[in-house]
Amino acid sequence: MKTRTLGDLQVSAVGLGCMSMTSAYGPPANKAEMIGLVRLAHERGVTLFDTAEAYGPFANEELLGEALSPIRDQVVIATKFGFDIDLETGARTGGTNSRPEHIKRVADAGLKRLKTDRIDLFYQHRVDPNVPIEDVAGAIKDLIAQGKVNHWGLSEAGVQTIRRAHVVQPVTAVQNEYSLFYRDVEAELLPICDELGIGFVPFSPLGAGFLTGKIDENTKFDPTDFRNNVPRFSPEARKANMALVDVVKGVAEHKGATPAQVALAWLLAQKPWIVPIPGTTKRHRLEENLGAVDVTLTAQDLQELANALAKIEVLGERLPEAALKMTGL
Repeated sequence: MKTRTLGDLQVSAVGLGCMSMTSAYGPPANKAEMIGLVRLAHERGVTLFDTAEAYGPFANEELLGEALSPIRDQVVIATKFGFDIDLETGARTGGTNSRPEHIKRVADAGLKRLKTDRIDLFYQHRVDPNVPIEDVAGAIKDLIAQGKVNHWGLSEAGVQTIRRAHVVQPVTAVQNEYSLFYRDVEAELLPICDELGIGFVPFSPLGAGFLTGKIDENTKFDPTDFRNNVPRFSPEARKANMALVDVVKGVAEHKGATPAQVALAWLLAQKPWIVPIPGTTKRHRLEENLGAVDVTLTAQDLQELANALAKIEVLGERLPEAALKMTGL
């Protein structure tokens, strides 16, 4: 596995997003199987594992803590704070909470669930409009001084928030959705990361599965799958957006790769400090995704993709309206 650097944090070129193991894409997967999958990922060279208190809540961190405890010093654990979740019951209001005292309590609770003495990368999951980002950065600075956190990042944050946060405590990574399916971050977010020396971690790098070519207008999702409520995944949008998948499939056939590998290789080709975190609950998909590091897209490949994509307008918002309002973009 090749490595890359987020700020000054070295990680595998492709990480593993763990959310789908316990939430969002349907019922939780078998715990023993997911522990095995996490450990297989490490055997294949993955060192960056991404979770959050909100995934479950709590179940994902507990799963990852159990899976990684035997190899703790060989991996980088990224987790997140920022939602208003009761730390005793897991009850959530649906709102944000980045008050400094709450952040510190979340960190302590996360350390216990993750069976570790430090969080390698601690993201603010969503910007809290009620708490100045300088106060958030100050709380993280305290946690770093205490040795409980090593690095921090921001998720779904805007340019000015990132800039202000970075002044108080240097930001290591910014995490946002980014893929051939959603490219808005190219206008402002990637340039500021480049300017400030911040790494970028794309979540949903396969467009929540759409770029694999395994989803079409007739695909039925589990009733608990979040994609049922995403405008971009309505049957009409899926039908229209297949034009994008067809382009990716064409490149994949030419390269002797899969559409998923081309989608990930495209991200890796954008900047040397981009580290995608595709998620999966299947071993063969894990192997497929990690194979993307060996797929090289030439300048001609990238230009052909760019030319084709310029003619395609993706239909539908990437999130439901309420969720979009919670982003800082």
